Amino acid sequence: MKMVSSERDCVRSAYRPQLPKLSTLIFECLLSPTRELGLNFEQMGLDVANLHPENRLLLSPAIAYYLQKLLLLNLDRLIVISADVADRVSDLDAVLETLYLREQQINAATLELEQLVLCHQNLIYQGAKAILQRNKIERQIFERLGFKLKNDGRVNILIIDDTPDNLRLLSATLIQQGYKVRSAISGKIAIQSIKYFVPDLILLDILMPEMDGYQVCTHLKVNAVTRDIPVIFISAVDRVLDKVKAFGIGGADYITKPFHVEEVLVRVEQQLQLRNLQKRLADQNMRLQQALVERKQLEERYRSMFENSVDGIFQSTPSGRFLRVNQAMARIYGYASPEEMIAAIADINQQVYFHPGRRYEFAAFIEQYDTVSDFESQIYRQDGSIIWISEDVRAVKDANGNLLFYEGTVKDITARKQAEEELRRERLKAERLLLNILPQPIAERLKRNETAIPERFEAVTVLFADLVDFTSLAAKITPTQLVNLLDEIFSAFDRLVEQYNLEKIKTIGDAYMAVGGLPTPRTNHAEAVADMALAMQQIIINFQKDVKKPFQLRIGINTGDVVAGVIGKKKFSYDLWGDTVNIASRMESEGMAGKIQLTAATYELLKDKYILQPRGNVFIKGRGEMLTYWLLGKKE
Repeated sequence: MKMVSSERDCVRSAYRPQLPKLSTLIFECLLSPTRELGLNFEQMGLDVANLHPENRLLLSPAIAYYLQKLLLLNLDRLIVISADVADRVSDLDAVLETLYLREQQINAATLELEQLVLCHQNLIYQGAKAILQRNKIERQIFERLGFKLKNDGRVNILIIDDTPDNLRLLSATLIQQGYKVRSAISGKIAIQSIKYFVPDLILLDILMPEMDGYQVCTHLKVNAVTRDIPVIFISAVDRVLDKVKAFGIGGADYITKPFHVEEVLVRVEQQLQLRNLQKRLADQNMRLQQALVERKQLEERYRSMFENSVDGIFQSTPSGRFLRVNQAMARIYGYASPEEMIAAIADINQQVYFHPGRRYEFAAFIEQYDTVSDFESQIYRQDGSIIWISEDVRAVKDANGNLLFYEGTVKDITARKQAEEELRRERLKAERLLLNILPQPIAERLKRNETAIPERFEAVTVLFADLVDFTSLAAKITPTQLVNLLDEIFSAFDRLVEQYNLEKIKTIGDAYMAVGGLPTPRTNHAEAVADMALAMQQIIINFQKDVKKPFQLRIGINTGDVVAGVIGKKKFSYDLWGDTVNIASRMESEGMAGKIQLTAATYELLKDKYILQPRGNVFIKGRGEMLTYWLLGKKE
């Protein structure tokens, strides 16, 4: 939960986050050189003993501004540790949310950054004597924000002076501030050492034997390797002409002996900062020149891509006119040239899109998201034919966010759309064929790559029906007539299966098998099967096996539990197994022509709504004597 600055003080007074172990540097800053400033955890309201992150803290505007200024000042010498934030300067709160995933860590980092900024500000007030600590604080700040310094090493300084006391004093002072110091007691020794060690700055005495400071500086400035090294003269000579001469031969600054250590440190720091700025400016100029060259090359490549791309490229106004199109775009739309296309199309919505209003849908997407990808539409070509295109477009706006124009690419996807439509038709055909073989829920599970799919159903009703004396008829008619006749009869039975919401299992020769209560269980499965059996008797009358001799059915029904599943790898078959199936089959085979025989289990489910007649005990193979019933009809 983000908070405005007016809420921050209230939150901080009630919220005491547990900071992770802070760096030793912060404690040094808080407890040693700046202790007189009163910066400690108690005063800052930091209770490191309790931690319950309940609110998201934000950097105060003043702290954020200070950090942004510090980052911008050092941006050229910083390296992003992890490139996961697009803009690491303008929105520092977003940077913290990316670098520190948990709210507790974000709040801890926010407060720690505020401590670091306070330390940095106060170290600046202390001047040159706190340079070392200030640099360390800056490194801490950069690291918390996901940066590291490109060259995070110490600055090399060369001191040239023939007075040992001066060398010792300057060396000790600079080393204490974190600089790496080398010294030379003469100009000749210094020039020789520079061949192997090039310093970042030189402190140079003027009055020296054999080779004075002016000669040393002149020698350095004619050498391409050393000419840009800043040279600070330190001399007891305080005449104006000597200072003018020192600056004239390339000196960067002039300090008069006896010197104050603080003055030397400040001037050293100023020259180092100036040199860094000069280096960064030179680097920026070099990068700018390189960028100009690359931009020119990019423009050439873009022009070549624009003119030779196989995809259409365009710019268009929000009002609906083309500003610019390439040759591929004109070809897709059926025009001879880009100029002809731009001149011919005055209203894209009316002249291009097949569906009225499609351009407005396109504009609505752009207005909401600024870009649109894979925007597929049907369009008219110049000759009136219709094709499919796909557009990838972005909105181009000015600095104030005002829409200037659209630009993007167009692909002709007509062939792909035709292939997709053909594939869709084939898929539907395959699915229909699969549904003709298997129940829909089972087919769906097979499409999800499930195998076997065995299930037990505790209460289903199984029906077997057989065409009486059909074998004798088959010997008298042609195979074509036989197949056509069975197709007509079984197709009529299939319609009954759909009507009563049952499942056809299979046909075996002239026998037909169906079931109620699976794969989707239902309570009235026995009634649905009974209704279908009665309807089958009525339908079969319409089919005659001989003149005025209609077919008759022998039907058997049983109720109980079964196991159902799909078998086969290439030719799928959904089938049932169990005693319930076997007894239903026996009810049919031991039944009588034109009769529907059912077991006592089914009788119990139908006796209140159907007309049932006891047949008596019937011997059933594998089961012995069983009491069976005839299904005669449905009660009024």
